[in-house]
Amino acid sequence: MTEITLSLNDETTRLPAGTPLATALQAWRCADRRVAVAINGEFVPRSAYAERVLEDDDRIDIVAPVGGG
Repeated sequence: MTEITLSLNDETTRLPAGTPLATALQAWRCADRRVAVAINGEFVPRSAYAERVLEDDDRIDIVAPVGGG
């Protein structure tokens, strides 16, 4: 199976080619958490996670909101 190389929060990682963002988030244990995701600097709405297929050299940034007061 062909793999792609990605940057995940500035760390190099590899996934099978054709992996949707939703599947990658499950693999990275982020699927059940409230997170915001940007790919190559562009915010990806949660509604697009299943259809957004990751590509070689994508830069993924995942951030979780921080509560405070």
